[in-house]
Amino acid sequence: MLATMQDNAVKLKTDESKFALTEKSTDGNKIPLGNGKQSPVDSVAQQTPLKPPAKVDWDKKIIKTATLKLEVKNSKNYGETVHKTVKQFGGYVAQEENNLTDEKSETIISIKVPVDQFEDMMNQLPGTDVKVLERKITTEDVTGEIVDTRSRLEAKKQMRLKYLEFLKQSKNMEEVLQVQSEINSIQEEIESAAGRVEYLSHQSVFSTINLTFYEPLPGFKPDNDSPSFLGRVSNAFKSGGKWCAELFVALISIWPLLLIIFAGIFLLRRSRAIKAIRSNPQA
Repeated sequence: MLATMQDNAVKLKTDESKFALTEKSTDGNKIPLGNGKQSPVDSVAQQTPLKPPAKVDWDKKIIKTATLKLEVKNSKNYGETVHKTVKQFGGYVAQEENNLTDEKSETIISIKVPVDQFEDMMNQLPGTDVKVLERKITTEDVTGEIVDTRSRLEAKKQMRLKYLEFLKQSKNMEEVLQVQSEINSIQEEIESAAGRVEYLSHQSVFSTINLTFYEPLPGFKPDNDSPSFLGRVSNAFKSGGKWCAELFVALISIWPLLLIIFAGIFLLRRSRAIKAIRSNPQA
């Protein structure tokens, strides 16, 4: 019985591969595997003029991600405008982070927006009196991955049903445990594939906009990728001054240790001098 079950398991895995292959047809119809030989009917069909193909709904699944960096005059007012715009286009804020430094007030927002509203929202977000520093859009077509994962998911479900039939036919505890182990493994693969399909489908329905905007404060210095020679010399003097100041502060913070070291050196020299006098009293 156990050997028969193992042979059936191998056959099931072969059937699973065939099932997955038949599910990968672009028009939704299964592709028969066949023996690859051309029949007379196929030969006649090749000579017959083909009709124009019907319009096909490909149901594309494309993940869109945008990066937008802006400089604004009032970060608080612009932040309120962003939240109103998100609600206007049916999106939501997935994550928001506010940072305040001596030079600028910065806000980083991750926005999820319906894919059909993505372009309109990207065009409206900059608004007026805003300086666009960076604008980038990337797309990833995950249609093929979703179709492949779904086909494997269905194959795993069919395979699980077969193993459940084997479980009912098991005659001893060893066979039950072996079949149950296979069922548990298949169930984990089914849950993983279903989760992957759900994640990709959600990502393709909602596009992501990573928005960063900041308000320059007094003393703000914009980033300069290629500073001048005098600028680099000035920065070097400043960094050197900071390093000396940090070293001085560090020495002050360890003054008890320095005092012990100086006292030890003094006592060591005095001890050597006393020994020298005792060893040569006539001197």
